[in-house]
Formats: sequence, C-alpha cells, structure tokens
Amino acid sequence: MSPEPNAASVSTNGAPAVLPMRRLHALWFQVTGLLCNLQCTHCLVDSSPGNDSLEFLDPGTVRRALAEAESLGVKEVYFTGGEPFLHRQLLTMLADALAVAPTTVLTNGTLVTERLAAGLAELAGRARYSLEIRVSLDHPDPARNDSVRGAGAHFKALRAVVRLDRAGLAPIVTATEYLLAPRRAGEGGSTYDAFLACLGEAGIRRPRLKILPVFHTGKLEDPTRGGAITEAMLRGIDASSLQCSESRVVAADGVYACPILVGKPSARIAPGTALTGGLGPVELAHHACRTCYETGMTCGNY
Repeated sequence: MSPEPNAASVSTNGAPAVLPMRRLHALWFQVTGLLCNLQCTHCLVDSSPGNDSLEFLDPGTVRRALAEAESLGVKEVYFTGGEPFLHRQLLTMLADALAVAPTTVLTNGTLVTERLAAGLAELAGRARYSLEIRVSLDHPDPARNDSVRGAGAHFKALRAVVRLDRAGLAPIVTATEYLLAPRRAGEGGSTYDAFLACLGEAGIRRPRLKILPVFHTGKLEDPTRGGAITEAMLRGIDASSLQCSESRVVAADGVYACPILVGKPSARIAPGTALTGGLGPVELAHHACRTCYETGMTCGNY
C-alpha cells in the first residue's frame, strides 16, 4: 500500500518545511557508497578514489529493498555512487531490478569496455523492463571537461557513449552547468548545440542529453547560498513536484530522500537498509533543496 499524500506541514517561524512521502515513484541505490575512480572538483556527493566512508551494497540488500519497493508500486530504479561499475556484482543487481521496473545506471563511463557494453545490451535484451545508461560529460571540449574530471576523462566517457550506442543502448549524456556559461536571451539552444555537435562527430546519430543545474553541496558546498525551504515558500506551488516527496535512496548507512545528500547524517531519514523504515517525512533544510525548489529539476532521466 502506497503512503498517503499530504500537504507540507505548516511552519510559522521560518523553520524548514516538512514534506511527507506522497508515493514511491523512484528507488535509488547508492551501490558503491562514495567510492569513485575519478576525483571531480565539482562532485555533488564528494566521491573520490579514497572516500570509502560508506560500504558497498550487497545483492541481498538490493533484492530485499526491491521487493519492498515493488509492493509500494515503484516505477523507476536507479543505481549510482560513487562509480557503480566498481561493483563486481552490479550486473546481477541490475538483472534483479529489471524484473521490477525500468532501471538506470549513472556512470562516469571510464570503466565501460566493449565487453561490458555487450553484456549490458544482452541483459537489456532479455529484461522485462528497459535499461538506461547515463554517462557524465561536463563539456564538449576535452580540455575544459578534463580540467574538472581529470586527464583523459572526456575521451573515456565519449568512448563509452560510442560503445553503448553501438551495442544498441542509446545512452543519455548528462552534464552539469558547472562549466557552461549562462545562455543569454536570443542564444537559443547553444549549449545543447555544442554537445550535439560533439556527439554527432563521434557518430552518435540519435543523441540524448540531460543538463543539470549546479548544486551547492558536496565539493561545491557553499553556506552563503540557498537555505531552508519554509512553508511560506511552498504556498502556491505543488509540493509534490519536489522529487523527495516520491523518491528514496538506500545506502549502506541508511535511507535518504535525495541521492545527492547521501553521507550527510542530518539528511538521513532512518538507519539501516530497510526501505519501509525510511518512508517518513523530510525536512527541506539543505542547500540542495533550494536548487530543486528554484529550478524544478529532478535527478531522474527526464
């Protein structure tokens, strides 16, 4: 049975609004904790090769959470990290997820070999639901991209996109606006055009692109930006449009409402990996909450 929808609780003193769980639409797994093979200067969750502060999730934990999510009517499943492909049992967990709902992996692409791309395509071909792969690429220019992601990151990410595309998976290229100059009136889709040209030159005939705003969290934490979302700020908008009203994240240390707040003790809803223990309300008290509120973005695919 799905959680009952409710309005955000009333706050009269400027305290953070409290947002109840409306339904479970998206389930996220922080499958490799905060461990990543890259050390990007703008990482939203402060991942790095040395950040082993959260353990990897095991297939049994993922399977139990999927069963809970299925009973709640989940519509999408996402695997993120860290870098998910550092997990040697990721394909096993993907197979379990694809029996429950459409499933997405968020990756930097550097570990995607031709063999892995073929394995993912084979898995997708026999799955009940669709498999999406999102590859991070922050700028169409290699030098600009690698200035924040590390030498060779652009080449490897673009190579992954090509390999996945040739395997028939049509990956989604995902960028943040960290390196992108704001578009001025009359410029149209210049940001998109630059990416589309880059992908077209690589032979991607049907490119897919998602651009995210900059979040002031993780390695870009900025206490002077944003602040809590109060009840007064929510008046006149549909609070259910905020993704934390319908998504939860399972990590090794507990359940969170937002994938970019994993690892922050103040953002954890409940300890342990039991999904149903983390369906309670959330306080909109973090800097990242302000970005979602102002831009209407979602960490989902669309």
